[in-house]
Amino acid sequence: MSERISHVSDDQFEEQVLKSDGPVLVDFWAEWCGPCKMIAPLLDDLAASYEGRLKIAKVNVDHNQKTPRTYGVRGIPTLMIFKDGKVQATQIGAVSKTALAQIIDKAIA
Repeated sequence: MSERISHVSDDQFEEQVLKSDGPVLVDFWAEWCGPCKMIAPLLDDLAASYEGRLKIAKVNVDHNQKTPRTYGVRGIPTLMIFKDGKVQATQIGAVSKTALAQIIDKAIA
């Protein structure tokens, strides 16, 4: 796990994500989720590539159930990009690094 990626709990979500100065990509995931493990290295790479322009945070849906419920997360991994406290983009399921970079670029432009 990269030091560039923060783990956010239900209690921290508003402060860390909704009130963030810049855009935040949130990965809703769980330990037992194969596709979640598959995209973890991509998120590490993207955290480095977008450092200073995008924060990446992970919310473990098993330990934090309020936030995923609030945003209607039904399947994992679900990736949401928040900007100015609002969801700008949502991606459900694992995608390639290129596809995810395109989603990020469009959302934070």
